[in-house]
Amino acid sequence: MFDRIARARLDAALARSPAVAVLGPRQVGKTTLARAAAAARPGAVYLDLETAADLARLADPARFLASRRDRLVVLDEVQNAPELFGELRAEIDADRRSGRFLILGSASFRLLRQSQTLAGRLAVVDMSPLLLAEIAARFEDIERLWVRGGFPGSFTAGSDADSWGWRQDFVRHFLNIDLAAFGIAVDPPSMGRLWRMLAHLHGQLLNASALSRSLGVSAPTVGRWIDHLVDALVVRRLEPFHANLGKRLVKSPKLYLRDSGLLHALLGVSDADALAGHPGAGASWEGFVIEQICARLPAHVPVSFYRTAAGAELDLVIEAGGMRIGIEAKLSSAPTVTKGFWQACEDVGVSQAWVVAPVRDGWPIGDGVEVVSPLALPVEGWAA
Repeated sequence: MFDRIARARLDAALARSPAVAVLGPRQVGKTTLARAAAAARPGAVYLDLETAADLARLADPARFLASRRDRLVVLDEVQNAPELFGELRAEIDADRRSGRFLILGSASFRLLRQSQTLAGRLAVVDMSPLLLAEIAARFEDIERLWVRGGFPGSFTAGSDADSWGWRQDFVRHFLNIDLAAFGIAVDPPSMGRLWRMLAHLHGQLLNASALSRSLGVSAPTVGRWIDHLVDALVVRRLEPFHANLGKRLVKSPKLYLRDSGLLHALLGVSDADALAGHPGAGASWEGFVIEQICARLPAHVPVSFYRTAAGAELDLVIEAGGMRIGIEAKLSSAPTVTKGFWQACEDVGVSQAWVVAPVRDGWPIGDGVEVVSPLALPVEGWAA
């Protein structure tokens, strides 16, 4: 199982760029995606740069790369061989055909920093955990993906207990091994406390000063640690919508854990029954809906949230194709919206608004406003 949306983006990027980087968290399915892309291209070469044998094949990288100009070369965990980026630049400049190199990495910040020598030669594809648009054929799949999250190892586990164990292992590995491997100089207990705090503050406005007091570090330090989690693609920072509306607008960003399964692991919520009675269920659903949308949109499409001091609010504002689209997430089979929602729609000037709820079939609730299932969101059409 791999990310169908990422595969389409990867194929398009390989068709236009000499080199493509696929970025995503560990165990999200990058290697499976790359192997599928390689299998579809005769003669493609796959190298895992965590293995001594494949690193040995690159003892003379210039000769190796030049001898394979007619085929795709996949370099997995390329951050383990940063000296290759200079060789890749020289080889691409010698032959700028598209679709020559596919490079994979788990830490976007480190890989992109190393790949600066490939500026103008490298396209980037972000790979998220599995989305409803890729796996869902039934209404019942919504709850399973929401509770377990989209990491293939968690979503496809044979039982809720196995899924829970997989996610607990992921969190431990991320804190104790991945951070150091990414070059992040933060001790695991401190980052673990911050990550769990963010889980409990999921979907709330960022207050770095309050977090710094709880952690006993400075607010700039908290900001840097949050940047690490954002760059590692496990946290999404959503900025507020800004426009000259004559309103008192919120200026702080919101933070969401990008995978709902990891959120639940950090909250200690092990299954659907526990989630149903948890006070954070509504915020969890909000983040789940936002990720289902944002992960399907191209990176250039602006997304934000809208909130005023007077209480007007939209969970998500999308600006694409000359339109503004408003999204509100409601964890209810019979959702209702507040006066603040209607005010926000008027303030922002939305062309269409959607109230996304766990319902089988949607219905209109106003002019240009509908209640919909997350299965029915026409996200790709918004980016056209």
